Amino acid sequence: MTFSMVARCQKTLTLGVCVSTAVSAVGSRVPHVEAGVGAIATQAFTNVFYGTKGLKMLKAGLSPQNALEAMLNEDPGRQSRQVIMIDDEGRTAAFTGKGTICWKGHLVGEHYVVAGNMLVSSRVIEAMAHTFENSEEKLAERLLKALEAGQEAGGDKRGRMSAALLTANQQRTVTPRILDLRVDEHHDPVKELRRIFEKKQRS
Repeated sequence: MTFSMVARCQKTLTLGVCVSTAVSAVGSRVPHVEAGVGAIATQAFTNVFYGTKGLKMLKAGLSPQNALEAMLNEDPGRQSRQVIMIDDEGRTAAFTGKGTICWKGHLVGEHYVVAGNMLVSSRVIEAMAHTFENSEEKLAERLLKALEAGQEAGGDKRGRMSAALLTANQQRTVTPRILDLRVDEHHDPVKELRRIFEKKQRS
């Protein structure tokens, strides 16, 4: 019941997730990112286990595909899940369970994966992929543009309520640089996310 993207910047090695949905507090459950490790979105009948344990498995050296398969094998409710992953090398994995609600599906591209369920149509993730592939800004801006394109294409067929943008960059400092923006209980969350993002860029 959500549309999202995980991605990696080849130049800066920044990792990130963007997401929006028609229920509240999407930023607290769906996006999971760790600098130098990977980015994961876990949605549909969301199980945060895929995000928290998934990052641990990537950090331990598993590929996204192997990590995802291992977690799915342990989950009796896997057919109600949708999970997309990318690691710090740009390797990807994706799963859309048969029990998720139409329109549902995912697309895997170079250094990104986009997915959605309970959408108006496949146009949502197709628009996101096209926009991401044809933008050249920093990763956070590219992800936000992709999210805007998904919303413009129809987004979640139930409506709009929350959105989030989460990125992490492994800097040569003590702690990695993190961007964590969230919008909840809003009539146009993606537009509000853009407003907050622009304000933060100016500060």
